[in-house]
Amino acid sequence: MALALARKYRPRRFSDLLVQDHVAQVLRGAILKNRVGHGYLLTGPRGVGKTTAARILAMALNCERKEQMDPPGEPCGECGSCARIWTGSANLDVVEIDAASNRGVDDARDLRERAMYAASHAGGYKVYIVDEAHMLTREAWNALLKILEEPPPGVVFVFATTEPQKIAQTAAPVLSRLQRFDFRRIGAGAIRDRLKGVLAAEGIEADDDALTLIARQADGGMRDALSTLDQILSFGEGRVTADRVRNILGLVADELYGELLEVLASRNPAGIFPLLDRLDEAGADLVEFSAGVGEALRALLILKVGGRPEGLTEALDQALRRQADRFETGDLVRMLKLLTEAEGSIRRTASPRLSVELLLLRWALLDRTVDLEALLGGQLPPLAAPATPAAPAASPAPGGPAPAPGNWRSLVPPPASEPASRPSAPVAAPGEARPSAPAAKIPSADFSLAGLQAAWPVIVAAAREQSRFLGEALAAARPTAVAPPEVTLEVPDANPMHTEALSRQREAVEKLLGVCVAKPVRLVVSLGGGAPDGAPAPRPRRLSESEARNERLKVLTGRDPALGAAAESLDLEVLE
Repeated sequence: MALALARKYRPRRFSDLLVQDHVAQVLRGAILKNRVGHGYLLTGPRGVGKTTAARILAMALNCERKEQMDPPGEPCGECGSCARIWTGSANLDVVEIDAASNRGVDDARDLRERAMYAASHAGGYKVYIVDEAHMLTREAWNALLKILEEPPPGVVFVFATTEPQKIAQTAAPVLSRLQRFDFRRIGAGAIRDRLKGVLAAEGIEADDDALTLIARQADGGMRDALSTLDQILSFGEGRVTADRVRNILGLVADELYGELLEVLASRNPAGIFPLLDRLDEAGADLVEFSAGVGEALRALLILKVGGRPEGLTEALDQALRRQADRFETGDLVRMLKLLTEAEGSIRRTASPRLSVELLLLRWALLDRTVDLEALLGGQLPPLAAPATPAAPAASPAPGGPAPAPGNWRSLVPPPASEPASRPSAPVAAPGEARPSAPAAKIPSADFSLAGLQAAWPVIVAAAREQSRFLGEALAAARPTAVAPPEVTLEVPDANPMHTEALSRQREAVEKLLGVCVAKPVRLVVSLGGGAPDGAPAPRPRRLSESEARNERLKVLTGRDPALGAAAESLDLEVLE
């Protein structure tokens, strides 16, 4: 009977361990410098080489030619001792125990008693390899505690586990008596390269996409990858192709992920149902499909931020690059967040189709995000400007143009009656004065309340030419008292955005007023709209999440009329 690939190509030296150099270097150095510990804890995902590393350590400790090896500290793998350990033959000095079936206190006591005997030959080591160590009971760990603290000479315990947190919960004192090594998950690229080497040794050709699919399916485990390859090779002869891998493993074709991205980018919810019908007819696992969609969106997000996703087939890579410009980074983040929230229900339900349909529909109907900075800066096509900066924006006529469904960047369309163009003057950011044209001539006025009130409309117009935001703040205020050099401006509605603007641009306001009265001015800002004298203050109440978002949107739209027009026309809402 042929030997399984996972056993045939199992590493026999520390240097053969895949992506576990940090472990191999320490263990090899410990043997070389004769500083071998009495207890080791090897942790990490399944199939990454924990038990294999324990066997290599046992071989190196008892190798008959270890002094002759290059580099030193490696086992030869060929002497009688190495051969017996590697094949699992009867060996007095190396004992492997499966803690899943030998987990009780009696098993631990038996192990403790056997460890008291010396190795079968002088200078040798007795090595006890305990696999699935997290399965040992609390009583079993307590029985081993003393011998782990003061072991007999020449005895080494190696515990391998995928769940070290269970050992910490069950027997925390044990951890301080062991040297811990954390094995890394093996990347898809390293697995693919290893599979190429195995197939070359077997004389079998394979497509790169086929090996990519196997590596992705292995999820970081080399043993799983080799077992999957063994399964595929047993189902046919000749070259290993991507279609052959998909058919045997029941994987979804990458073209379907490309079709789904097209449906989502086009905002076509009706296209979701026939696509899922095809998956049902093909017998696809919808849980695996949702995980594959998540990987596709993650790869698309990496592309959007300038990275290079790995582990993609050529077909999927091309599909992602075709659709990349139709998705916004913020929308991809929100879609992935919705996926993580829905994963639990998709995996737990007996009929995952409804959960997957709801998730895909939410993606297709997802409100698109708008970059407020780009909108305020005029980088997006503008809406029709209101007649005056303070006037409310007109609602679009029924049946008016809607954002183009095929392009996610068509977020703020131009009005039907006007061509799209950039605003003639850029919008000033909050708290920033940006002169763009000569200020309107400010008439001279008496340094009195009546004089300033008479000149106030012209002062507001001049302020708007410097900064639209400052002009709106002054338009919402009024002079209420003059006591040279102080001028008091009151904001009747106590809008925090207006008061903040007046406070932050105090010098600009004082300069405008100083030009008007031809004297230095010191500004005082007063809040209005308070409760009448003697009336009790209203009791504050907690805002709901939707009310809080609406309040935030009001504050944002109060900064600039253009944003207010966009919010009313496009029915914008604050998402984050």
